[in-house]
Amino acid sequence: MKRAYYSKSIEKFLIESETSILGELSINHSNRTLEDLQINAWRKQIEILKDQLFGLTGQIYFEFAIPRMGKRVDNIIIINNIAFIVEFKVGEGGYEKHAIEQVIDYTIDLKNFHEGSHHINLIPVLVATNAKDQTEPINNVISFENVAKSNKSNLNQTLKSYINSSETEIDIEYWENSIYKPTPTIVEAAQALYKDHNVQEITRSDSGTINLSKTADCINSIIEKSKSNSLKSICFVTGVPGAGKTLAGLNIAVERMKTDVDEHAVFLSGNGPLVNVLREALTRDEVLTSKENGEKLTKKQAAIKANAFIQNIHHFRDDNLQSEREPIEKVVVFDEAQRAWTKHQVSSFMKRKKGVENFNMSEPEFLIDVMNRHNDWCTIICLIGGGQEINTGEAGLEEWINALKNHYPNWKIYYPNLILENNNYLKSEDIRDWLNKNGQNKNELHLAVSVRSFRSEKLSNFIHELLEIKKDLAEKLFNEIKNDYPIVLTRDLNTAKNWLRKQARGTERIGLISSSGARRLRPIGIDVKNEISAPNWFLNKSNDIRSSYFLEDVATEFDIQGLEIDWACVAWGANFYMNNTNWKYQNFKGTKWQNINSEIDKEYLKNTYRVLLTRARQGMVIFIPNSSEIDHTRSVLFYDKTYEYLQQIGITEII
Repeated sequence: MKRAYYSKSIEKFLIESETSILGELSINHSNRTLEDLQINAWRKQIEILKDQLFGLTGQIYFEFAIPRMGKRVDNIIIINNIAFIVEFKVGEGGYEKHAIEQVIDYTIDLKNFHEGSHHINLIPVLVATNAKDQTEPINNVISFENVAKSNKSNLNQTLKSYINSSETEIDIEYWENSIYKPTPTIVEAAQALYKDHNVQEITRSDSGTINLSKTADCINSIIEKSKSNSLKSICFVTGVPGAGKTLAGLNIAVERMKTDVDEHAVFLSGNGPLVNVLREALTRDEVLTSKENGEKLTKKQAAIKANAFIQNIHHFRDDNLQSEREPIEKVVVFDEAQRAWTKHQVSSFMKRKKGVENFNMSEPEFLIDVMNRHNDWCTIICLIGGGQEINTGEAGLEEWINALKNHYPNWKIYYPNLILENNNYLKSEDIRDWLNKNGQNKNELHLAVSVRSFRSEKLSNFIHELLEIKKDLAEKLFNEIKNDYPIVLTRDLNTAKNWLRKQARGTERIGLISSSGARRLRPIGIDVKNEISAPNWFLNKSNDIRSSYFLEDVATEFDIQGLEIDWACVAWGANFYMNNTNWKYQNFKGTKWQNINSEIDKEYLKNTYRVLLTRARQGMVIFIPNSSEIDHTRSVLFYDKTYEYLQQIGITEII
């Protein structure tokens, strides 16, 4: 795959005419209108590079694609043992923070996701053409804490200061042909799909994983079969936390929109923060893209389009409560379907909030009933996360199968075999037997490998064993991941915050997260009752006090489920603590803690911590506060044994 608009040896670049180079760049720049501003920037780059690369040998690339970010880096220059990632700011007289972060982001992206760049030396370089000479310590640049700073006159000198001719040269052919295996955040993925990128461009291509493309192909095949034969079908897509279930759902919704607009494919989620963050991200991105293309688009216009693509499931439900007509949607993707409500929960809600008496359906039954109004065909895609039910009244997958068994026996059911093998999904043996006899097994519908934490695919397994108190297995898995995925432990909140800030590079997002039940973290400045604006927390820049970067506002499991950040501080509360050999479960009422005795409520609380401990893509610090001698709600019993347990597994303490 050709990733750059222009690629030549430095020797050939130096003797080629400016007109010829500009011609090749212009031909390959086919995705949007070519502005004079861009042509003039290229002309200046070419002029400076021809002057500054004289006497050097290697390879040069212009406009090298960084697919996950939907961006192109100005230049990559490979000389001897170094790949320089070069970003020009033509006419700039200083090294601005946003420009520094931009080139570091490009460099980190290549390091993490481009196979040929994993084990070579990458140096981020910012060329502010009119800036004064400024030397950055080499160690800061090598560790991506900062960038090599250069101007139009000293780029040659800057590059030479990093080149070591005695080291092995980079294999240019291998590097150029290396696979790019990105693992985008769900926000980045939604933006890319919305811009008509296909899922293969933005996801891993490891042959050893059941990847998103196979899942999409399987679901598309089921939809086409349903359409051709006037069948009603339902697919259950499962996966470990972070495996890309939401991405698979977004991808299907986009693909079906392209295939046939009359299907009115829609992505529905009851996860309010996820819906708000994705809508806001798509809106902001489309406004920015339109501006770059010289088009005028208001934020309101962009929001109307984004809101049609991603909808809140409650609006879908309310619309169909008011009418018994068949909905216009033929293909509906339900995100986090395991969070659907039981009959008791939805009946209570309907009576209290909607004035509807005697509502006697569970949420899954009602949603299937709505789609069952179609006379011909329809397809429901349910995205299910095993062991992630975190709210009272959320019944998991079992409620969906019960509804099909008792009310809709003619529907075609497709599921991955893991649903029958793993008790996390279906606890009733009778339900498992019925599904085995009445459904069709499609293993492509299970996403087996976590892609959220690209540094360690075993993270979700480690967290599972940790929570199940299988100490030996947890210790073994931790030893396997600790070098790639740092996890540390501290009892000091400032130490935790400083660790996060030191780990993050470029615009990597850091944040403070905790259980909504960790009410007694308030004395140390973590107030889980203080509601956040999810779009501001997840999307705003590091200079905005409302953003996660400031480590002031805490996101709870309800804010962050389905989303992720790069580096997290998990603040552990007294609501879930170790007592020698078992977890203890508590709920704070009034002025004291009360034991949780219900087994299902205990499971909800454990899954809260499962969610929190699998939100960070690159690493985390676990903060467990010290106890208080004067506050009975912060007893030593609630903290010390948990801390000791995590230490015994091998998690290192930082002070």
